[in-house]
Parts: sequence; structure tokens; C-alpha cells
Amino acid sequence: MTDLDTKENLHRYLRGAREALLGKLDDLSEYDVRRPLVPTGTNLLGLVKHVSIVTAGYFGEVFDRPFPGALPAVGEFAEPNADMWATADESRDDITGLWHQAWAHADATIEALPFDAPGSVRWWGDVPVTLHHILVHVLAELNRHAGHADIVRELIDGGTGWRHPGDNVRDVADWPAHRERLESTARSFESATRP
Repeated sequence: MTDLDTKENLHRYLRGAREALLGKLDDLSEYDVRRPLVPTGTNLLGLVKHVSIVTAGYFGEVFDRPFPGALPAVGEFAEPNADMWATADESRDDITGLWHQAWAHADATIEALPFDAPGSVRWWGDVPVTLHHILVHVLAELNRHAGHADIVRELIDGGTGWRHPGDNVRDVADWPAHRERLESTARSFESATRP
């Protein structure tokens, strides 16, 4: 496989993963996309905001191609974890608009630079990287957060699937019975000695 083929393949997977994450917002209310459903406050709109900011940084500053717009929740005065949730002043359209801008900027960087283009990640202590390294890194991060979004979406309305609810998940006629079977199996190991 040539570098060009590898770059295009990684770029294709990146596009698919970003569609999957954004698709988790489909058909949900403002309330539902903002709901913190786990103790750390993870929520769907916050995941989209976070990945937008990460994308803008890795495909922008790292390759001396600064993101053209302002990024929310970054800088020395930003509240901790401010990139992981949408404030009352940030609409869903604001966050999804940032998402589209960040990915358009990323696409332009990926298309403009060779696979071995050098960059430097300031927040890693100025570690030298290549476009290849950043494509792999962001793809891993994006898929990790898409997995978080899968779980959050299921907690909201039971929706499962890759890009949209139900698009690749085998339908189990009775999910509660299936879950109970798994719980029963897990309980059979309750008395097992922990490592």
C-alpha cells in the first residue's frame, strides 16, 4: 500500500467515525443532547464540542495551519473540563457549526499535506509528529468518544447503532430478557476471588 493509499484510507475512516459521533444527536431534544448521564457528566453535545476542539488543534496548530475561528473553552482562563459540555449560551447549532468548521479545516490540512508532513504538538511538550501520526491519533480519540456516545445514547432512549439508531445492531426480540441473562451469568462470578 502506498502512503497516498494509506492516507486516504485513514481519512475515510476518520470521516466515517465523525459521521457516527454526530449521528448520535439525531432525533434528540436539546435537553437530551445535553443530559449528563454518568457521574463525570459525559453528554452527547459535550463530546461533539470536545472532538471539534481537539480536531481544530491537531489539524491546525500542530501543522502551523491555525484554525480560522475562535475556539470555546480553551486558554488559561477556561474552566476545567469546559470543552466537555455546552454552556447555556452555546446552542446545539453553535456546537455542530464548530464541528463542521473544524472538520472542513482538518480535511483541508489532510488534503494539502503529504503523509510525512512534519508537525509539533505543543501540549505534548513540542513532540515532533507527522501527519500520519496525527491521523492515527485523532482517529483513535474520535472512535473512543464515539463509543462513549454509543453508551450515552443508549442510556437516553435505548437507541443503538453505528451511525443512526438500529443501522447495524442485531435486533434482540426481548432486550430485557437478554440483559437479565447476562446479569445472571455475571452474578455467577460474584463470589469469585478478585485478582
